[in-house]
Amino acid sequence: MKKRAHVLVSGRVQGVFFRATTKEEARKREVNGWVRNLPDGRVEAVFEGEEDDVEEMVDFCHEGSRAAEVEDVEVNWDEYQDEFSGFEVQY
Repeated sequence: MKKRAHVLVSGRVQGVFFRATTKEEARKREVNGWVRNLPDGRVEAVFEGEEDDVEEMVDFCHEGSRAAEVEDVEVNWDEYQDEFSGFEVQY
């Protein structure tokens, strides 16, 4: 079953390779979507793919990159929309 997750990650998550690591992890799992920095210091991401793979990406967001210090992760689960053809960092 395919799922979609919209994630907001708070903490020290900008300037610590969070987006690049997220992209790498998503591509390993063949999860589509995007990740970007927000002006308020959070990171936002959308993941689409097989349910187990999307859940693994949400789990990854609780850890982040090696230098990240994740304080909170908000997750909204949605119906799969087949909106993306890969995973990208948005600027």
